[in-house]
Parts: sequence; structure tokens; C-alpha cells
Amino acid sequence: MKTYRPFFAILSIAAAALLCAMPSVASPKPQTPGIIGQYIEARTADVYTGPCFANSEANLVGKQAVMAWHIDHGVWGNVSLDGLSVVAVVRANATIGDPYTNPLPAKTLFIVDQSASDAQRTALVNFAQAQGGALLSDAVAIEAAAIQFATNVGGRHGSATLAAGNLVHITSRAVGDGDEFCHNEEVYYPPLAANLTHSMPAVATESSYTGNQLGVTWSESYRRGVFVGSFAD
Repeated sequence: MKTYRPFFAILSIAAAALLCAMPSVASPKPQTPGIIGQYIEARTADVYTGPCFANSEANLVGKQAVMAWHIDHGVWGNVSLDGLSVVAVVRANATIGDPYTNPLPAKTLFIVDQSASDAQRTALVNFAQAQGGALLSDAVAIEAAAIQFATNVGGRHGSATLAAGNLVHITSRAVGDGDEFCHNEEVYYPPLAANLTHSMPAVATESSYTGNQLGVTWSESYRRGVFVGSFAD
């Protein structure tokens, strides 16, 4: 006696055979960032604050900023930037980050690592401009200097040190309970750089710029105006 397989059983067997014959498709691997490192930012306005403070500072302070990147390793524009740093010192038209005013036009002094080659110095500036956008588009000068850059100094979060020659000096510590004046503090102004993987507000124990390229200098202490973080692009 002949036996007959049910139609759906035959169809299932055929489908299984077809699947086995098909080449397997591997899941796409996550893309590895091309460049990673550490970031320090210092502003002349409190970034960790409440409206009671921020409203009183709007368009009076906060028109200057320092943005600094240290590349742990990576390539930009086919140029290796391992171990190098770049600093952008900005003078803007209004309080940077204020949604009711326009900080542009802004002027930027770039300070590049003195140990970088000419190609690396160009790549460092291009990298910083890509991270800072329109705020860093107008470079008034590019200088080379020895740059000292450290975050989480002594294993303390929020603790950072930045020195770019004799032009820029920044040191910071973590925000403590004694730094809350409005008692509803938050990160009022977000960091200025793109592609940050982490950032935390901190207190500047020193924040100064003493050059003559921007028509203004400043020296402050104990302002809640620093971000310490990391980036990947």
C-alpha cells in the first residue's frame, strides 16, 4: 500500500531544505570609533546652576570658553593623532548656550600640541572644528605650545588639569554640597562639544586665559563652569 505525506508536511521539508542551502548572514558588527580621548571645557558662566543664578548672568558673562581635547588614540583625515592635544579658546558675541541670544559671530584661538607635525596640527584643528561646529569656524590664530592635560587626577572624578603654554590654565574639582546656592541646581548649559560619551560638571579652582589674540583675558576661581568628560567619534 502506498503512503502519502500530507501536503503541508512536504512543504515544510522543502522549506527547511531551502533554508539550509542558503548562505548564513552574519550580524553587522558595531562600528569602532575612529578617535577617542578625554575632554575638558571651562566657561565664564556657571554651567551647573539654577535659574536664579543663570538669569542674572545671561548676556553679562559666559561669552568666553575653553574647549580642550586629548586624543588617546585615533586617526583624523588619515593622520594619526595618538597622544596629542588641541585647545580652542573662544570669544563669542553673547552668553554661549543661552537659547535667547546668538553667540555668533565668535572668534577662536587654536592651540595645538607643539610635538605635532604640520599635518597633525592641521588635523587637530579640523578635528576640533568638527566637534565644535559653527562656534569654532572662525580661527583668528593657531599657536603651538606644550599642553598638559589630565582628567580624574588622583582618581577623583571631576578633578582635571589643563595648561597650554602660558596662555591657558584650568584646574577643577568635583561639585560638592557646599556649591549649591539655589538648591535646585542642574546642568543648565550642556557641553559645547559633540560626540561626548560622558561629561560631568565640576568647579574651576582656576580658570584663566592671558593671551592677546582675542582682545580679552580672564582669570576666575571657584566658578561652577567646568565639564570633564570623554569623547568618541
